[in-house]
Amino acid sequence: MFIIAHRRFFFWLTGVILAAAVGAILVWGLPLGIDFTGGSMMQVDYPNGRPALADVEQQISAVQIGKVSLRASGTNAISIRTRTQTPAEHDAVLAAISDAGATELAYTSVGPALGSQFTNKALWAIFAVILVIVLYIAFAFRHVSRPVPSWGYGLTVVAMLIIDLIVPAGFYAAYAHFTGAEVDSLFIVAMLALLGYVVNDVIVIFDRVREHLHRNETLGLKESFEDTIGKSINETMTRSINTSLTVVLALLALIYFGAEATRNFALVMLVGVVAGTFSSIARSAPLLIPLARWFEKKG
Repeated sequence: MFIIAHRRFFFWLTGVILAAAVGAILVWGLPLGIDFTGGSMMQVDYPNGRPALADVEQQISAVQIGKVSLRASGTNAISIRTRTQTPAEHDAVLAAISDAGATELAYTSVGPALGSQFTNKALWAIFAVILVIVLYIAFAFRHVSRPVPSWGYGLTVVAMLIIDLIVPAGFYAAYAHFTGAEVDSLFIVAMLALLGYVVNDVIVIFDRVREHLHRNETLGLKESFEDTIGKSINETMTRSINTSLTVVLALLALIYFGAEATRNFALVMLVGVVAGTFSSIARSAPLLIPLARWFEKKG
């Protein structure tokens, strides 16, 4: 019952974390990668040692390709971002930096129209997932109407999902500001994966609440809604923490030992999993208590 007894503290803590995340997004923003804005991205390696970024930029400027964004990557690699290049311009850039011993590792080019289309599809994908989750919860809890109606559970889950997406997004805004990382397709994949992960954790607790409410009504047991919520949290807390711990360990291994291409994805997932676990235990179910009181007053 510790969570229920101190739920106001956890609500305030949520407010502070959410304010920090929103502040990071508003101040630093989420820099969109070429998957969204269009452009060309080259990653080149310098086996004999990476030269100064200013020297590389000066070499590329001879191609007259417009604004060039350079970022150090790994030990000896450099990421080069420009507007969408033609095949001739791509060859010219490679020729300009080849004297320093550069070797191309990867090259990606996305047109502006395709980037805009990807943005729209990403937003629709997130919206569709949230809509399906709400419909599922409304159906699964259709026989639970007191003290919170079935749609109240769905409303709570949606609120938690929004918070649990804002928190890792805020983290990534700060991370991108200090490291030069950008929002790419893997970021969207991480967001969609977190939607499924978080809702699974929340539904486990809500389903236990539903079972206890049904059992109390069938047997004629009188138990306060707070006690029901507290009992449900206690019965599912160990499972939620153990499950999240195994995921966290796998993500830490991916961050430290995995490829650099998936590191940002793993970081977003790590923050989201920790935030989602906290959300399901300390925020989602306790939020049903003030919600139940509000419905009692309205009734």
